[in-house]
Amino acid sequence: MNGLKIIFMGTAELSCASLEKLAGEPQFEVAAVVTQPDKPSGRELKLQPSPVKLLAQKLSLPVLQPPKARDELFISKLRAARPDLIIVAAYGHILPQVILDLPKFGCLNVHTSLLPKYRGAAPIQWAIANGETETGVTIMKMDAGMDTGDILTQKRTPISPQDDSASLHQRLAQLGAELLMETIPGYVAGRISPTPQPENISYAPKIKKEDGQIDWKLPAQNILNRLRAFMPWPGAFTFLPGKPKPQLLKIWKAEVTEAAGTAGEVLSADENGIVVTCGQNALRILELQREGGRRMNARDFLAGHPLQADLKF
Repeated sequence: MNGLKIIFMGTAELSCASLEKLAGEPQFEVAAVVTQPDKPSGRELKLQPSPVKLLAQKLSLPVLQPPKARDELFISKLRAARPDLIIVAAYGHILPQVILDLPKFGCLNVHTSLLPKYRGAAPIQWAIANGETETGVTIMKMDAGMDTGDILTQKRTPISPQDDSASLHQRLAQLGAELLMETIPGYVAGRISPTPQPENISYAPKIKKEDGQIDWKLPAQNILNRLRAFMPWPGAFTFLPGKPKPQLLKIWKAEVTEAAGTAGEVLSADENGIVVTCGQNALRILELQREGGRRMNARDFLAGHPLQADLKF
């Protein structure tokens, strides 16, 4: 396996741990790094490189940024590179069959769930939002479907009540990188055989802004799970009644407390927090942010924005 030629494809921060591990291993040659084109960001809409591009440049690795994975010029460059293996981690595009067929050993994907659970774009967020107590990473041999390829290896990790999407993201990125390094030698040597995925499929669609809006009819624990899952974007938010229009209120930190009443009703608002009734129990809001304002604790918020105990979100 000396000098195994690899092309790495990734875009998000999640990908960086795997790229760094591959680039630091002498038995692998990372011939090129493929990432999405620079995208406008910020108020001035300046073009910003992806985290993977920044890391590739730091590691002095060649970078390719095709507009689409099906770009003919890009495919011709991949073909000319004659890779033994393509590794994909949070790249952001489905690969066409022509690319899947290029490498001698095919294409492997680092996916942050225990497939076939949570196929799709946001497995970390939806695992937390749905109250899962365990997740993990899967190294999969890719096919033309969305996360439908055969499984090579998996590794599990618990989801603690303190985990949010950021902490779990960081842990799974490292876990995926380590598992990838353990898997490649055995797979290339024929000691690891691909296994078809079981039938207990679930999906993790791309997160939309509206996913963060709180439905106060849900149990308080469900709302808290979604708050943990959707930080920092789109966050968990509700609307404060007002004129000329309701104002968005983002919830940063909260806890479940026992209470009963009408869903969405403010039961109490004092230095201990803002208690809002849910479909089951209540949520005590500890940190929040008014639209256009800064994040603050409940006591400081209430000093400038007193809330009546019968107000309803």
